[in-house]
Amino acid sequence: MRTITTTEDLAAFCQAAKAAPYVTIDTEFLRERTYWSKLCLIQMALPGKTGEAVLIDPIEGEGMSLEPLYDLFRHKGTVKVFHAARQDLEIFFVEGNVFPDPLFDTQIAAMVCGFGEQVGYETLVRKIAKENLDKTSRFTDWSRRPLSNAQKEYALADVTHLRVIYEWLAAQLEKNGRARWVAEELGVLTDPETYTVRPVEAWQRIKTRTTSGRFLALVKELAQFREDYAQRNNVPRSRVMKDDALLELASTRPQSTEELGRSRLLMREGRKPEIAEGILAAIKAGMETRPEDMPRVDSSKEQLQVNPALADLLRVLLKAKSESLGVAPRLIASSSDLDAIAAGQREVDALNGWRHEAFGEDALRLCRGEIALSAKGSEVRVVRL
Repeated sequence: MRTITTTEDLAAFCQAAKAAPYVTIDTEFLRERTYWSKLCLIQMALPGKTGEAVLIDPIEGEGMSLEPLYDLFRHKGTVKVFHAARQDLEIFFVEGNVFPDPLFDTQIAAMVCGFGEQVGYETLVRKIAKENLDKTSRFTDWSRRPLSNAQKEYALADVTHLRVIYEWLAAQLEKNGRARWVAEELGVLTDPETYTVRPVEAWQRIKTRTTSGRFLALVKELAQFREDYAQRNNVPRSRVMKDDALLELASTRPQSTEELGRSRLLMREGRKPEIAEGILAAIKAGMETRPEDMPRVDSSKEQLQVNPALADLLRVLLKAKSESLGVAPRLIASSSDLDAIAAGQREVDALNGWRHEAFGEDALRLCRGEIALSAKGSEVRVVRL
């Protein structure tokens, strides 16, 4: 179990990786006490049962530069293999402004190869690699040093078994012709917009049934302050104020620190002078928002004239298609997608890209009355009219 802590050793390993067809990668990180994930460990393995697997420790190697790793990410001759890569990619995008290219995500590949929705690494290890994972170090605080041998072995298992899983899934995609499906899904993972949170848009993620323009203006200003403060100070949003406290403040609209102190839901952290002042300033800005500048909730979905019978037929079609393809239904289309199609909307994810091929084309034929559905035993068949 070699641990890399210097730029020179990292560069040497990454140079060796450039000569390989692929390299498997995973990270360990903490995010409970920060806004941005704290990178604690990187695991990497070269192909083959005897291919070297290493730990890269940015905590012990405090002065180590990750630029050799980012250079490997940019090297198109080596596929960078992850499982459930989203959080890993966010770390590298935030810290290095780089995405691995080319990229392979075994979770996405497994979903289009019939393993169900958001299949876990442990399941793939058991079903493909025919191994069992030791779970004893699952809840490790990866920021603490030194790491025990058991912890290191646990971390390395996340990339050593991944080699077998990748090779098996890549072969399956070659057989079933669905590599393009995976590539389309990976396009979302390597889009900077996926990881960009703009404070001015933060209010859109807060669930509220109130549609009052003034109330939403207050929610928008409070959410923008919270997001901006959390990003600048690298603290979790909840440490500034939780959603329920934010909604309470938008409703009670305190005008002074004394009135703010009466909040039932605002935690002690949120009563610190710099946060309290920011909250009061946000409330003032929300109260002064002009009517024409107040945010509006998108009510288009609520106004959909859904044909319930057609929506039910689309659900039956989706079930039949997902079973025949061996792909989880929710990966193909969501319930809201089906309702939108049944209401006549065509700007729907389920009608685009590989989903159009897998489901959308027949969904539109069903809407136009060009096909029917028949049942024989437990099987549902598409019948052309």
